[in-house]
This record gives sequence, C-alpha cells and structure tokens, in this order.
Amino acid sequence: MTQQVALKLAVAEDRHAALQRSPLLANARTREQQSLIGVYDTGRLALRRAGILLRLRRVGGSWIQTIKRQDDSSGGLTIRPEWQAPYLNHFDFAHVDDAELRDWLQQEKIASRIASVFETNFRRTSWLLEPALGVRILAKLDRGWIASDGRRESLSEIELHLLSGSIDAVYDVALELARNQALPPLLLSKAERGYRLFRNTPPRPERAGEIDIRAVETPLAGFRRIALDCLAHLQSNHSGAIVGEDPEYVHQMRVATRRLRAALRMFRPALPPGIEDALVPPLRELMRGLGQARDLDVLVAEIVSPVSRAIPDDPRLTDLAGAITNRQYAARNAIRHMLRQPEYGRLLLTAGRLLHQAPFVEAPMPDDEANFLIPFADRRLRKLLRRIHELAASARVDYPPTLHELRIAIKRLRYAIEFFGALIPGKSGNVVIKRLAGLQDELGQLNDLASAGNLLMVCAGREQHLREAVTLIGGWHGQRHAALLAAIPEQLDTVRGLKLPKLA
Repeated sequence: MTQQVALKLAVAEDRHAALQRSPLLANARTREQQSLIGVYDTGRLALRRAGILLRLRRVGGSWIQTIKRQDDSSGGLTIRPEWQAPYLNHFDFAHVDDAELRDWLQQEKIASRIASVFETNFRRTSWLLEPALGVRILAKLDRGWIASDGRRESLSEIELHLLSGSIDAVYDVALELARNQALPPLLLSKAERGYRLFRNTPPRPERAGEIDIRAVETPLAGFRRIALDCLAHLQSNHSGAIVGEDPEYVHQMRVATRRLRAALRMFRPALPPGIEDALVPPLRELMRGLGQARDLDVLVAEIVSPVSRAIPDDPRLTDLAGAITNRQYAARNAIRHMLRQPEYGRLLLTAGRLLHQAPFVEAPMPDDEANFLIPFADRRLRKLLRRIHELAASARVDYPPTLHELRIAIKRLRYAIEFFGALIPGKSGNVVIKRLAGLQDELGQLNDLASAGNLLMVCAGREQHLREAVTLIGGWHGQRHAALLAAIPEQLDTVRGLKLPKLA
C-alpha cells in the first residue's frame, strides 16, 4: 500500500500552452502518453457508497489495476491509500494488505457483479519537479474527456502528486504555477464526475450543509473545519457561475464568502497573526464583484419584475427593464472575468495552504477544558447576541442604516449558530436559526427597497421617461414598504427576546 497525497487544479482548456511555458515546468523532464482509464463498480454502486474506487489503466501495452480508498479530501487536496497490481484479465484483490477491505471486495455479491460504469480518455503530459532539496513532485497535466452511457464531458486539469517532501511544498508549486493564470483547486475528481455522468445527475447550485464539527477539539481545529467547508461551498459553485445562467450560483458564492468572513471574525481571538491580512483583502474584492451582480439580480427579480407583471403595457417600465438587464449582463460578465483571473485561484490556494500547516494541524490538545471549542464558541456566540441587543436598542425606524447594521449582525449570528449545528441537541438550533432567518429576511426586504431607489436612478441615467418609471416603481412598492416599516417595532421586540441554543 502507498499513501497518495495530491492537489488537483482546474485548467482552462485554452490555457494549456501558457501553463507549459511556466519556467517551473519548462525546466523539468517531460513525457507524454495516451491514457485510457475504466472505472468499475457494481450495478448498485456498492464500491462508491463504501468510498472505494476500482480502476483499470492502460500503460503502454499492459493494464494496471488500482484500488483507492477515500480517507481525507479537503480544498482539492487529497490524502488516501492506494493499491496497485498488474491486471491479468480478471480482478484480483489478493495484494490488498488491508484485510477488512480485501475480504469485503472478495465477497461473491461484490466480486461477481463488477462492471464498467464509465471511462476516461485523455492525453497526459508529466513533469518530475524537484523545486527544493528533498522535494519531488510529479505534475500531471490532463486534457481529454469522460464518457458514460453515451454521455460525455471534457476534462482539463493538472494534478500535483507529492512523491517526497511536505504538503507545504505542493502549495509552493501550485502558487508558482498560478502566478499568471487561474488554477483554482478542483473539488470533483475524475471518478466523481464519471459517476455523475453515469447517473445522469445534472449540475445545480450547491448550498451550505451541516459541518462535521466536534466538541472535543480546539478552536483552531473547529475553525479549520468551518473554513474548509466555506471554501468547498465557494468552489462547488464556481463552474456554474462561469458557464451557467442560473443566478443562484453567484448567490451561493456570495453566501460562501460571507460565511467565511463571519468565521474569521468569530474566531479572531484564536487565529494566528497574519491570516486575516492574507485572506480578507482578496475576499473583500471577490465579495464586491459578487455583490454587484447579485444586487442587480435582486433588483430585477424582487423590485422591477412584480411591477412589470402588474402593469405589462407601460413602455417606460419596458425600457427601464431593458436598461437594467444590460447592466445585469455586464455585471455577470464582469464576475465571470473575475473568476477566471489568477487572483481567484491564488485566494483559494493561499487559504488551503494556511489551513494545512501549523498551527491548524499537529497542534496539541489543551489541558484546560476552558480552552476547548465549546466554551470558546459559547463566549463568542454570547458576544454576538449582546451586539444584536445593543443594535436593537438603538435602532430607529426613521434611519435605515441602523436597521441595516442590525440585519448584518443577525446574519452573522445565524451563520455562527449554523456552524455549530452538529453540537446543538434536538431542534432548538433549527428553531433559533429559523427565527433569525425570518428577521434577516424582513429587514433584508426593507433594505432592498431602501437601496433600490439609488440603483434604479443610476440605471435610468438622465432619460426622463426612465426616471418616470423609477417613480412608478417606487409608488407601486410604497404600500409594502410602509407595511414593513410598521412591523419593525414588533421585530425589534422579537430581537430583544432572542436566546441562544445550548451547545452540547
């Protein structure tokens, strides 16, 4: 058995030549070969459900059988054991030195039902890199396709396979290669993409899920889990935001950046010096681009479209909607451009590198229970709640900025409670989260209406009939705006009564 440590990076299909001109690769030994890989499983995908990959690869005139077990994968970096042996016209698992895994594979209900589920065909260019003393990394640039049951999609990626040295060295090489082009970490392996083709699973925007956080660990370990989850949430929507038309991809990327910023704020007392300096400026720039695109999407869907449906024949509304749509397309193109830039890939690589080195890994457990995650989280949650109570006490219905600040504080507390959902017994966490989400939504609608006027006037420019359309939209929403304002005192009372769920 060998332990595989590899970092996969996505490569734009038109950037292979530029990547190969990188001095780091140009000065290394290269070789090219045609590769054909078949991946096998049972009809009910028993191997996949067990976290096992069974693969045949053609190397020259022979075939190699490989078995991999998914042990740990985060931020595109994969660490897992694998077993290789020659394939002699039948599957043979005798060489697997994990007795439990070998016995499982040799069961009749498994071994007798193995069949091909998909195949990949690609050209690989390999470089053996020795960037420092004791460091050897095999860089493998692949370009080709994956096919299953008549369906096919392209693949374009580079994998940095660590042969000797530290994980930090892998990130050194990745950041050097990403100096002049976007090389974001690739979350989906060839196998995962192949299984999706086999099952004909359509792409869709990915939402944040529950984090596998644990009570008996340090605040730094807890932050690491949360931050890696936020990065995965961000990157899982990256491709859809670039090539898809569904605005939800951009929205989910924006949510992911906000969650990561909330985590950085919440864990600030425990974080090592420099991490916020490294991550916050590029995160802020990314949030700005995502926010501009999202604000226009909300303007169209929530502010303009209801009025256009209610008054369908007004040419002023039609012309204003056209002007807004032009800006909307421009904003989407701008964020697509931003997501293709080197800065985006370097942000993810920098974050991944920080989270895979000390003090986030190999840190000793504290002797004092007060320094464990739950007491730390409890203190920070209480501080967030106190801040909300202070803002609620000073909020004014006639001064929207105070309500906007309260909404942001509510959102941060909601994210923080969601981070610790696995540590909250029963349904108490969901009850509080639902209440916070409702408050955030009510205040968010009010904020959208309050900020829509300025954005609409920017879109209308100096055209008089477009400005008249803005006035028409404002009047149409006036009743809803008044109702939202009238509900604020009751909402503030709800805020003052908020209580935190217990962490177990």
